Amino acid sequence: MGSSKAPGAVANAVTCPSCGTVHPPDRLRAAFYVCPICGHHLHMPARERIASLADPQSFRERSGRLVSVDPLRFTDQRTYRDRLAEAQRRTGLREAALTGTARIEGRVVMLIVLDFEFMGGTMGSVVGEKIADTFEQATRRRLPVVSVVASGGARMQEGMLSLMQMAKTAAARAAHDRAGLAYISVLSDPTFGGVAASFASLGDVIIAEPGAQIGFVGPRVIEMTLGERLPADSHRAETLLHTGMIDLITPRPDLRATVAYLLGHLRTSSSAQWRRAQRRPAQLAAPGAAVEPWQEVQLARQANRPTALDYIGQLFSKFVELHGDRLYGDDSAIICGLGEFDDTPVVIVAQERGRTDQEREARRRGMALPEGYRKALRVMELAAKFRLPVITLVDTPGAHPGADAERRGIALAIARNLQSMATLPTPVISVIIGEGGSGGALGLAVADVVLMLEHAIYSVIAPEGAAAILWRDAGRAEEVADALKITAADLRRLGVIDDVVSEPPGGAHLDPDLSAWHLRQALNAALRSVLMLRPAALLRRRYEKYRHIGRVGVYWREVVRSEMQDLLEAVERRMPRRERGGEAVLDRPDTAT
Repeated sequence: MGSSKAPGAVANAVTCPSCGTVHPPDRLRAAFYVCPICGHHLHMPARERIASLADPQSFRERSGRLVSVDPLRFTDQRTYRDRLAEAQRRTGLREAALTGTARIEGRVVMLIVLDFEFMGGTMGSVVGEKIADTFEQATRRRLPVVSVVASGGARMQEGMLSLMQMAKTAAARAAHDRAGLAYISVLSDPTFGGVAASFASLGDVIIAEPGAQIGFVGPRVIEMTLGERLPADSHRAETLLHTGMIDLITPRPDLRATVAYLLGHLRTSSSAQWRRAQRRPAQLAAPGAAVEPWQEVQLARQANRPTALDYIGQLFSKFVELHGDRLYGDDSAIICGLGEFDDTPVVIVAQERGRTDQEREARRRGMALPEGYRKALRVMELAAKFRLPVITLVDTPGAHPGADAERRGIALAIARNLQSMATLPTPVISVIIGEGGSGGALGLAVADVVLMLEHAIYSVIAPEGAAAILWRDAGRAEEVADALKITAADLRRLGVIDDVVSEPPGGAHLDPDLSAWHLRQALNAALRSVLMLRPAALLRRRYEKYRHIGRVGVYWREVVRSEMQDLLEAVERRMPRRERGGEAVLDRPDTAT
């Protein structure tokens, strides 16, 4: 950010480094330091940043008197003391970090803001101390933390003392995390080095501003040390979103509303909220007439059948999608986010197969890669931290079968999901909304209650795959479909699922709104059955549920008993008039054979 020196220019005017437009300070301040011409996000002074986030007059600074000294007596072209004095004169700050308490839409938070104009927002001993103190105070007072950083990294003028602040701030954040408290980290341009590699990357949710440069080692250093020419977007926020390292990219004018929304959700759900959820009435419709298994396969795969995004739009308000596994990538086959179900905050995890041919190709028809399952697990663990119910929507032919998936550990990713979901200390409801294919489906379906839409299917293997293995003829899939017992009715009798959700006559694709209505009622009933259970009871019940699946002797006794009862009732309907227990039964035509 540089000042224009053109003749007649407004004093302290600022030139946009992207388009070259000269802006008066008042215009930039009103625009949140976003260029009105090209949208470039310029450096924003710390106090202006706090004013844009916090409720008016609510910020109270902490540790404002701390100042850096010169422990190494460091000198390069100038002394460290001279650089500190110049930064203090230019910014009006004592140090690069401004910390304290504030309110954001009425909610008390602890704030950390780094000002890039103060020695590049670098973290020395005082900055590290102020950040660690903020997390400690937040833990003690059970408050969330919001940080906004712009930093070149560790302050080299303090040598290894500066580097150790990375460990100090990470340790303080770890204690805050263990206390079950929320931390929202906002990365602005630039965020590099020891700041990026410590507390700034440890948020429950990580937000970046558009175009921000973010990374451990900056492009210029890489090029100078390795001689490696990097792509122009190598360190941009948009690239990090694609590679799974951040959750959201939020323009600065929308940042306050986004942070406030997240703060409202990332807090331990109260029993009062869940008692309100229990009072909601549920109206469940009975499934329709039975359909042949192969017909169910066709209905489950119907091209116009509602997808996860359709149900998310119908069932959940204020949905905010979170991205990335924080390890490798952001898999578009799995969608995760925060939302509200009838005013109850929930976490949604869903397999999305796509609505159009182009979407289906991009999302691989819901066949997730390892990073998709890791993203799902990361967000489910976030839900567990704040005791938010998890609702998963399952719709996939299976996990992606490609070589890349194998190299990146698809089996391990699914296994970890199964283990973690079995012990997730918060309610989990899973819904098979279309095709539930093998372990790729089960990786999101270990739940307290498993619902299944009436014309969905859920199978250990696709009928075509089973036919190819058994008869070396995929064309015999229709025969196998019946034998595999993949329909909702069969799986309800087997105890694999807990309830069947009615669909409109002919299938969900013929009336998506009615299908969503039926699912809303079923979710309402399912949530009411588990919301008030304590975590220990919830986990015990979930374990017992899966411990007893597959005890086929019990299953077959129940099936035989049920089918014998049906047979007896059918025989009675065909019997001639007689007296039974004092009740007159009308004569019927004697058509029994």
